[in-house]
Amino acid sequence: MRLALIAIGRRMPGWIAEGFGEYRKRLPPHLDLDLVELDAGRGSSPPQVRRDEAEKLLARIPDGARIIALDGRGRPWRTEDLAERLTDWQMDGRPVALLVGGASGLDESVLAAAEQRWSLGPLTLPHMLVRVLLAEQLYRAWTVTTGHPYHK
Repeated sequence: MRLALIAIGRRMPGWIAEGFGEYRKRLPPHLDLDLVELDAGRGSSPPQVRRDEAEKLLARIPDGARIIALDGRGRPWRTEDLAERLTDWQMDGRPVALLVGGASGLDESVLAAAEQRWSLGPLTLPHMLVRVLLAEQLYRAWTVTTGHPYHK
């Protein structure tokens, strides 16, 4: 199954790339996690920036993909919830696009296109750190589905 983490922002610090890469390589070959980095939006106001970023995000979603928007107003998922979803996604066979906006958040057009909105909790997190957290949680969810001791 193809998982695409589509995120606004380039030129991340080395420790972000290393952290993401570590969890990405731990995933089994049948869970292919790609990172698509996009330039930050342009505009003179946050709504203009969000609209510009929305065009970029929506253009990079694989055909037929299940769209999951990372949004602070979304629903929080326990690791076990994510493990169940991961199993369902694998059975479905569609690619999954996990969308991470920029500093101004996600435009309403992205939220409207999403099948689900996932909140990582009430904390405000740096957008670059979300990449590492997502990769780790996907790995952790996979370990739950296989009975691997990592989650214990």
